[in-house]
Amino acid sequence: MNRFLQNRYAMTPEGARDLNKSIWWTVLQFLSFMLPIMVCTFFTRDVLRVFSGKAQNLSWSIWAYVGISLVILTLIYIINYIQYGSTYTRIYDESAKTRIRLAETLRQLPLSFFGQKDIADLSSTIMEDTNQIENLFSHNVPHVYASIISILLMAVMMFLFDWRLALALFWVVPVAALVFLSSSRYQKKVHTDVYHIKRDVSDFIQEGLDNAQVIQSCNEEKNYTSRLNAKLDAYENYLIRTELLIGAVLNLANALLYLGVPTVLICGGTLLAQGQVDLFTFLVFLLVSSRIYSPISEALSNFAALKYLGVRIERMREMNNMPRQTGKETMQPKGYDIVFKDVDFSYQDDMQTLQRVSLTAKQGEVTALVGPSGGGKSTIAKLAARFWDIDRGRITLGGEDISQIDPETLLQNFAIVFQDVTLFDMSVLDNIRIGKKDANDEEVLHAAKLAQCDAFVKRLPQGYQTPIGENGERLSGGERQRISIARALLKDAPVILLDEATASVDTQNESKIQQGISELIKNKTVLIIAHRMRTVLGADKIIVVADGKIAESGTPKELLKQKGRFASMVEAQSA
Repeated sequence: MNRFLQNRYAMTPEGARDLNKSIWWTVLQFLSFMLPIMVCTFFTRDVLRVFSGKAQNLSWSIWAYVGISLVILTLIYIINYIQYGSTYTRIYDESAKTRIRLAETLRQLPLSFFGQKDIADLSSTIMEDTNQIENLFSHNVPHVYASIISILLMAVMMFLFDWRLALALFWVVPVAALVFLSSSRYQKKVHTDVYHIKRDVSDFIQEGLDNAQVIQSCNEEKNYTSRLNAKLDAYENYLIRTELLIGAVLNLANALLYLGVPTVLICGGTLLAQGQVDLFTFLVFLLVSSRIYSPISEALSNFAALKYLGVRIERMREMNNMPRQTGKETMQPKGYDIVFKDVDFSYQDDMQTLQRVSLTAKQGEVTALVGPSGGGKSTIAKLAARFWDIDRGRITLGGEDISQIDPETLLQNFAIVFQDVTLFDMSVLDNIRIGKKDANDEEVLHAAKLAQCDAFVKRLPQGYQTPIGENGERLSGGERQRISIARALLKDAPVILLDEATASVDTQNESKIQQGISELIKNKTVLIIAHRMRTVLGADKIIVVADGKIAESGTPKELLKQKGRFASMVEAQSA
């Protein structure tokens, strides 16, 4: 049972075990609700015997029945208390483990994964999907299994009591279940459609928030609003249609279910008139029929909710089964040379991005990657840090194959500045300190000055303690990039990757930043990507990348003499 639950609902072994326990405690809860009916039944039997003259007194005194009732109420309270803890508290623990497991999965995925997935999709999976699963597991799943088990146990007991009345009582159950299950495939389809339509709405809202400036600057507010309203109307209409159809099926099944009560009345009355059953047996089945259909109806409703759960479970399972980047957690490189040897790489199976790329970025030298946009420069830099795993060939850092090294261990050796800067809603000081968590304020301020942050930070209301908003929205593009450069300088790693690091910085500050960077790149491996030719003319080695291949390689002087691609690029920019 534990293994079935673990596989069916993508749970941890502990979570499956806890769910199994909660199911059986819920079974006891359902059965405990039948105990008052049993007491009433025996009390009714004694009263009938007294009135019929078969007995002079009740078999038990009134106070005995009162005492038994109090004991039963206490037992019901205890069972419900334990059932609540085993169902809700334990499920919340499993939900926490699920979120941690998802976070661990995301931590081990290639960094490229986050560039291919939108943030709304990921955050919805981690927060909303997990929350929905948590609610369904605590309110629906245990009750479904407990209802089935309780119904089977009650059916066995009632058939042993009187098979004819039991048949009259339970014939509606398979009929109602058949009606409900006949729409099972449709329910799964509509729940899947609702899930994806809702996700599409969330993605569209996220896109609008991310691109609010572009939408306003292009006077697209009305167009965006009308498209959003159309999506919301479609989502609302689909939800209404889905609820009506599924509700109709559930109500039909419940209506059929409660036909069992008149069936028991007719069948029991006939058998009583013929003398084939006594009044007590007839009353027992009438009392049971007043309670037995509630857990069955609840089971059908919970089954409908489980169809919605299945969509989210598949999504969670998809996330958990994604290929992860792993490797050894220690490395002892012999130096920090980056070597590509016959590297092939493609983002998609039918689109080759890099072909037979071989290059060496030596420690103590500045290696510049230049070439036309889309040629593969950024891809080479990111492959060096194992953002992706290559299709063929080998990449080494200090002689060690990076595909055999855990990405977190590998990235400890890299300080990276991307063209697209990411900042956090914290102070300037804390944003820079991300590069080195244990850095003191003096180290952070020194890195900030080298990156030419000091001048604009002093103009902020609280200086380095000023919160800069989500992704640094209160700063200009150049200011944001300088903070990113300061963060990389603070990390002071042996390998530095600069992808258009000064693209948003003015010429005067760029020269000052270059001077600051030059102090920290001594005896380090530096890989620069730049489109400004004057930025790379001081590099030790230039590699021209075009169409996914190495077109030229050499020192700036050598390439200028060759009058090739690099010389043409320098000449074009000079003109």
